[in-house]
Amino acid sequence: MKNLNTKTIAGIGILTAIVIVLQVLSSSIKFGPFSITLALMPIVVGAALYGWKAGAWLGFTFGCVTLFDAAAFMAVNAPGTVLTCLAKGTLAGLVAGLVYAAVSKKNQLAAIICAAIVCPVVNTGVFFLGCFAFFMDTIKEWAGDTNVVVFMIVGLAGVNFLVEMGVNLVLSSGVERILNIVAPRKAQAA
Repeated sequence: MKNLNTKTIAGIGILTAIVIVLQVLSSSIKFGPFSITLALMPIVVGAALYGWKAGAWLGFTFGCVTLFDAAAFMAVNAPGTVLTCLAKGTLAGLVAGLVYAAVSKKNQLAAIICAAIVCPVVNTGVFFLGCFAFFMDTIKEWAGDTNVVVFMIVGLAGVNFLVEMGVNLVLSSGVERILNIVAPRKAQAA
């Protein structure tokens, strides 16, 4: 984080608290077996305002909170669950920050939209990779006679992913306006 001053530390601290609160609250909202993630937009905001390292930190924080809601996977493979939860969050924030930094040089609204799309895509993609690497036998059991890949897409993440993506896209233009007020420069240094 390039300019780590009091304002930056306070901003990242506030966004960290928002990520925690949103994820704890959203853990009670379930679509299928898993809760939706409302904490991705503050991760995108932090990545846009403070760079990819802040995005990675906020994503890591999100990953830590998701561990409390991962009992089904924790019982199957604790190290795999920890690795999957922390990697999906951290990488979602990191990549969102890198995408924002690259695209914001051309257009800030496009940068927010791209980061808001990439964040849930990476989060869900790493979740799928973790499922394939650590939990395939259990998922096959859960799927029963259903095709495992179809079950993962529809049963484990389908609706959740669509809700997460929708929330991010709906909030994108508002976030862009907020960024213009808080940090009116066109691109944030990563």
